Formats: sequence, structure tokens, C-alpha cells
Amino acid sequence: MISKSNLYLTAAIAGALSVAATATAQTAAPTTAAPTAAAPAAVQNPMVGGVAMDATKSIVVNAATAPNLSTLVAAVKAAGLATTLSGPGPFTVFAPTNDAFTRLAPGTVENLLKPENKATLAKVLTYHVVPGTITFADLQARAKTSGGKVVLTTVEGEPLTLDVSATAVQLTDVNGNKSFIETPDVKQSNGVVHVVNGVVLPKLG
Repeated sequence: MISKSNLYLTAAIAGALSVAATATAQTAAPTTAAPTAAAPAAVQNPMVGGVAMDATKSIVVNAATAPNLSTLVAAVKAAGLATTLSGPGPFTVFAPTNDAFTRLAPGTVENLLKPENKATLAKVLTYHVVPGTITFADLQARAKTSGGKVVLTTVEGEPLTLDVSATAVQLTDVNGNKSFIETPDVKQSNGVVHVVNGVVLPKLG
């Protein structure tokens, strides 16, 4: 017999998907241009949230210092993924900002952070992670041979589609939600982070 709490969680997640599909579809491409493949290798690591990112430190350590990634950091800890993302990897992480999480349905983040929803939260977060180090230049190179689209298989297991141009990358999840990379190529000791302005979602339910 299905309990009322399980019915509530199912309804909450369904509502989140519905609102996210509308809200994240309206996210706009960032005005800052992404680096091109010809950018010199010595370019300084991008700042995130106004804070310098140390390329010799791990994804988790750097994210914890960025004020605009505090929701993501809290979610990573709640899902028990901090140790994994502090490991050798390498990983490519599409990191949603705090503003990106606010575009989800009201109450969605709070529900996902509850201990009983740990597995669902981990599923959402690992959908933002791809094995290996994939830079903006790598995406451009792949896009040239595939009509501008790159399909990546996430750690969660489902595909994430990227539309790549000379100055922007748009992400589309399996539900049709869209977001854009706003700060690419933030180098880490165990991979690379691309900061995004929307939360992408796998199939839930």
C-alpha cells in the first residue's frame, strides 16, 4: 500500500518537472562569450561568484568557496557525493548556480534535501556529471563533426544533449529543459567545471 508521504513526494517531483520544463526553457544564453579553441593555455582560471578558483584543488573544495554554488554544495553533501567528487576522477561537472535552483518549483530543493530522498537527489546530481575532462574546445571539436550537437552520457546513465556554437553551449535534458553554460572551463585538480544557469533533470518517477 502506498503511503501518503510517498504520494506526496511523487506529486512534488512531478510538479518540479512540470515547472522546471517551463522555467528552464526560458533561460537565456549568457552575454559573456565562452573561450575559443584558440585561447592561449596560460589564461588564468575563471573566477566563480567573484572568487578565484584554484586549479590545484578538487571540485568540492573549489565549489565550497564560491558563494553562488552554495546550494549545489549543500546538495552534494546531502547526497553523499562529496567524497566521490573529491576523488581522482577526472570529472566534468555542469554546476548549477543558486539562481538555477530557484527556477525549480517552490519546495523542490527542500524536499530533495530530506534524508528520505537521498537516492533521488543523487540521481539528479549525477545527471550533471560526465566522466573525463571535457573542455569547451573539446565540445567545439566534437560539434564540428556532428552538426553542432554533442550527446554526452552522464554518470547517472542518461544522455545530455549540447548545442555548441562558437560562443555558447546550450544543454537540453531528457525532459526538454534547457540551460546555458555561463562560465566554462573552470579547471580543477580532478577535472573541469562548467557553471550553468539552469538545473537539468533526468527521468524521475
